[in-house]
Amino acid sequence: MHKSERLFQLVNVLKGRRLATTAAQLAEHFHVSERTIYRDIQDLQSSGVPIEGEAGIGYLIANCPLPPMMFTLEELSALLLGTKMVGAWTDPTLSEHAKSAMAKIEAVLPTHLKQSQDDSPYLVSSYSHDSKQQALNKQLRHAIENKQCLHLAYSDVNHTSTMRQIEPLGLVYWGGKWTLVAFCQLRRDYREFRVDRIASATTLSTHFNTSDDKKLSHYVALVTAKYANCTNKS
Repeated sequence: MHKSERLFQLVNVLKGRRLATTAAQLAEHFHVSERTIYRDIQDLQSSGVPIEGEAGIGYLIANCPLPPMMFTLEELSALLLGTKMVGAWTDPTLSEHAKSAMAKIEAVLPTHLKQSQDDSPYLVSSYSHDSKQQALNKQLRHAIENKQCLHLAYSDVNHTSTMRQIEPLGLVYWGGKWTLVAFCQLRRDYREFRVDRIASATTLSTHFNTSDDKKLSHYVALVTAKYANCTNKS
């Protein structure tokens, strides 16, 4: 384990304890000498981490919030991949927040971890997700969050245009395409609308309420049960 990663993990260990942890216990945990632990503690204290205690007694971190920067390589890879996906496939507001989070994460990466990220096998492309698509995603997200009805101009798989008034419940990314899950006021049932087939959307002043049998988690449960039954029959 590199020293920078050990320092991160050392803070995690101390944060997770109510009682002081001795240098001997920490040395055994990290498979290093007690002298190395003493140096690590001094380095962390010098950088502003509020570690209390002394040699021979033990150490703990004072009850104060610390930024969540103590991640393993695998955790960092997952976080960075997730923020890249949000930045490329959602809407302008979430994209900016994702980029801000990514900058904060990358700012504290040790050199060897930065190199590992440069060699990542994953590439997130924003191809075909243009500004118009992002603006629509933002409008849909706001309608879902505010529980506002939408009026959609929609083109189905046969290119038949329809007008629908819906209660938007959630956006689902199935891989390749976003789907808007909604309660259709005309059909009085759940309906799915591929976002790339929505010609236009108008947010209405009318609000709606969700219930146990009209919300995204209920829809997901129905879909899960449906496919489970199909699998069992086959």
